[in-house]
Amino acid sequence: MNEYDVIVIGGGAAGMLAAAEAAKRGLKVALLERNDRMGIKLRITGKGRCNLTNNCPVREVVENTPTGGKFLFSALNAFTPQDVMRYFTDLGVPLKTERGNRVFPESDRARDVTEALLRQLEKTGVEVFYKTAASDVLVDEIGAVRAVLTSRGEFPCRAAILCTGGLSYPRTGSTGDGLKIARRLGHTIFPPRPSLVPLEASSEICGRMQGLALKNVAVTVYDGGKKPLYEDFGELLFTHFGVSGPLVLSASAHLREFDRKKYRISIDLKPALDEKDLDARLLRDFEKYSNRDFANALGDLLPRLMIPVIVDLSGIPPEQKVHSITKQQRQALLNLIKNFTIEVMGPRPIDEAIITSGGVSTKEISPKTMESKRVPGLYFAGEIIDADAYTGGFNLQIAWSTAYAAATHTVM
Repeated sequence: MNEYDVIVIGGGAAGMLAAAEAAKRGLKVALLERNDRMGIKLRITGKGRCNLTNNCPVREVVENTPTGGKFLFSALNAFTPQDVMRYFTDLGVPLKTERGNRVFPESDRARDVTEALLRQLEKTGVEVFYKTAASDVLVDEIGAVRAVLTSRGEFPCRAAILCTGGLSYPRTGSTGDGLKIARRLGHTIFPPRPSLVPLEASSEICGRMQGLALKNVAVTVYDGGKKPLYEDFGELLFTHFGVSGPLVLSASAHLREFDRKKYRISIDLKPALDEKDLDARLLRDFEKYSNRDFANALGDLLPRLMIPVIVDLSGIPPEQKVHSITKQQRQALLNLIKNFTIEVMGPRPIDEAIITSGGVSTKEISPKTMESKRVPGLYFAGEIIDADAYTGGFNLQIAWSTAYAAATHTVM
């Protein structure tokens, strides 16, 4: 087997960029991927559109990274969101910035990002090995990297970059093998747990509204007290098990103590209206439909799937004529619309998470180079590191920045 300067393990977002950047610097690089193609998870990210970064200052990326944000500061400054945008633009992927500074390919096709990286791998001369699973990183007598052990045998090298991800979406190849390798080499591993994950609810009301997507609603999450744990505005989806959608996925990153805390989500269905304006709206609708049954008078105000649920929770008899609804009943309806509450039972299984929190302890990784402090020549990039962020392109930015740091410092 040929000897390589760098072996990159894992052909996801971080692995492809790391391999291409290392090779661009004149190193002999091999990229090992256990699947029969690269970037499987990258191809489905952002619902197939690929929210590849967030067009914001580095400080904002750090603020949106609840785990490991400070550790990432050096890497993010060395390869900023704006650098990432230039990088992919130069690779022939025109970009656009949408709400919340989320950056997407103009084509809305994640595969354009993957294919651009594949072209770069070919251009820079990276040797790609598909269906090649790495089982271990071997070290020499002084504890430095000397080879990667795979299903094809040993790949001698002087440096290895672990880009194997966490445990999210295991069908894409995120099996946790990299974490096992890191643990065997003496690293502290924080157990992966779901982050950016749908949430299960304690009531059947979500199932009654399965498939209903609410846009432009405000969500506030509480952990048992009166002080909000998380607040945001955007889109939410009801499912057979509970709730999902961008708002819920971001909120889930804050909900990490289900064993000792009870969480609830409050949804303001009409955040653009204060209580006075909403009451005036209700009065106008009630006047318009004064002779209808209550259950048939909410079509202008609420989505069809939600009306039976709101009627049941309001306590107002569905057959009561609108003109007979009292001020107290109207106030109860108003409160329900402004504070539609879901009791959260827990997260969905880890294999449904967009990313996992946990991984290799950042205390054992150099923040500038991503090199292990325990094993010379071993580097980490992407989700395998114990760092995770909210939705909005921040997690892919972390993958790009850590991969860039690892690749550029294997030259040293």
